[in-house]
Amino acid sequence: MTQGIDTATTDAYLRRLGAERPARPTPDALRELHLRHLRTVPFENLSVHLGEEIVLDEKRLLDKVVAAGRGGICYELSGAFGALLTALGYGVTLLAARVYGDGGRLGIPYDHLALRVRTEDGGDWLADVGFGSHFHLPLAFGERAEQRDPAGVFRVAEAGADAAGVRGGHGADLDVLRDGRPVYRLETRPRVLADFTAGAWWHSTSPRSHFTRSLVCSRVTEDGGRITLSGRRLTLTAPDGTRQERGTGSDTEVLEIYRDEFGIALDAVPTVRGGGTDG
Repeated sequence: MTQGIDTATTDAYLRRLGAERPARPTPDALRELHLRHLRTVPFENLSVHLGEEIVLDEKRLLDKVVAAGRGGICYELSGAFGALLTALGYGVTLLAARVYGDGGRLGIPYDHLALRVRTEDGGDWLADVGFGSHFHLPLAFGERAEQRDPAGVFRVAEAGADAAGVRGGHGADLDVLRDGRPVYRLETRPRVLADFTAGAWWHSTSPRSHFTRSLVCSRVTEDGGRITLSGRRLTLTAPDGTRQERGTGSDTEVLEIYRDEFGIALDAVPTVRGGGTDG
């Protein structure tokens, strides 16, 4: 469980999302908050390349997302969103996941942070505002049939045996699939924010982490598409998946895109650690 946050911070968070305070912790309110979060708080790894430490402390996360108007990676975004939901009366459990990579290989332990959210009617939902391109609306946690979403067809399924021969099932692991392909393997055991410290450290320091090798800043657009700035390459993805890409010009233009499209004010264009700007 998260610790919850004070009224002033909750109100400031809701203002950033452009959302009213929900009267009750209902599924409809959760869906609205989830979608607004994806549209307004970008998935971004700029801290990795700006020399900013990623600290998994609830106050530090809220200072970054609410006070500083930044985004973050999964631990930061889901950590902050979980604190907001707790303050609004939802039951929130932090869950660890391992992301499927090339060849179906699973990533490191504590590779990803997602949320299990309980609504006032006893509903059980999987929320995830920290995975980049992913489902727009929470998934029904206990549903094993396909669930249609603006971002595709998703399914939560009991996991098969992993490389160590451990099988999923009741009280064990679940696979989250998008359009038939596994995205990540979710553990159902409750976790606390500090459990993810090693994962955050690895992703922000390891040369094998994609976060240390590239720059990304991305959010869902109002029409259900996506806008992404990868270093100096701007990509607009339409709701039907068609993409338009273009390079950017001067540093001034790049900084304007960060400011105007993502609400992030920077003094200088970030560059990939140990190299030039990505893209």
